[in-house]
Amino acid sequence: MRPERLGLLALLVVTAVWGTTFPAMKLLSAQLDALQIIWLRFAIALLVLAPLWRGMLRHERLWGCALGLLMFLAFWLQVEGLARTSSNRNAFVTGLNVLGVPLLAMALLGRRYGWRLWAACAMACAGMALMFHEDAPWSRGDTLTLASAVLYALYILALEECARRTLARPLRASRMAAAQATVMVLAATLLLLTRDGAMHWLASAGALPPAAWAALLYLGLLASVVVVTLQAWGQQRVDAMRSAIVFGLEPVVAALTAWALLGEQLGWAGLGGAALIVGALVFSQIRPRARPGMHSP
Repeated sequence: MRPERLGLLALLVVTAVWGTTFPAMKLLSAQLDALQIIWLRFAIALLVLAPLWRGMLRHERLWGCALGLLMFLAFWLQVEGLARTSSNRNAFVTGLNVLGVPLLAMALLGRRYGWRLWAACAMACAGMALMFHEDAPWSRGDTLTLASAVLYALYILALEECARRTLARPLRASRMAAAQATVMVLAATLLLLTRDGAMHWLASAGALPPAAWAALLYLGLLASVVVVTLQAWGQQRVDAMRSAIVFGLEPVVAALTAWALLGEQLGWAGLGGAALIVGALVFSQIRPRARPGMHSP
């Protein structure tokens, strides 16, 4: 299998797991605030990843910490938004990074994209608009989530850029995940100490119900150790635009999970939107046939 196909498969797994995290975070947001959720989630991840700091190369530390800061800001805003809106809604607005990636790449990096990728991007955005149409008017939670989507689009582009700049010495995805988890915990700790003056809330966290701890373990181990590592690995093989379109499947998975676990419904417009997003992913992967006498790119 071609490296790009393997990378695509890895990103599909990432997206599938991400989609299931929205109901888990919604459950936790009823008992913990955004910073507390982030701290607990990535503290669990860091227990697994901390030994990987040994032998970490300088460029892995630098890139991992820079990406960790971007990821922290995106996560913080996303969870703050989730506390103020539905799981489905939060996932759909987050999915707007499908449009954010090419727009930011054009504005900041001077990139140009072919019509096929733009068509796929338009299909994905139309699909999210249909899914979004079934919900309530725009809210403050949506604004926070939109800011998170912009930051996450920057994160996707930064991952691609760090892979491009380190071709001679490829980054090890597991080391990158360890550096990012460390920054997430440190940033959340700093803000919690600034806000509360202490970490006394940890005592009450021990009294969380079993369902909440199950959600935290799922978020910390699968969604933060395995998935962050897989994303770093996959995006070294798939360009940012195609990655963003794959991530456009996230609202579809989130809607299905929210329906199964939280009872949130999706009507015909939402189902049509989900079909458009899946179609966008398939269309984005279609390669034009090479002309006779020419080599395909």
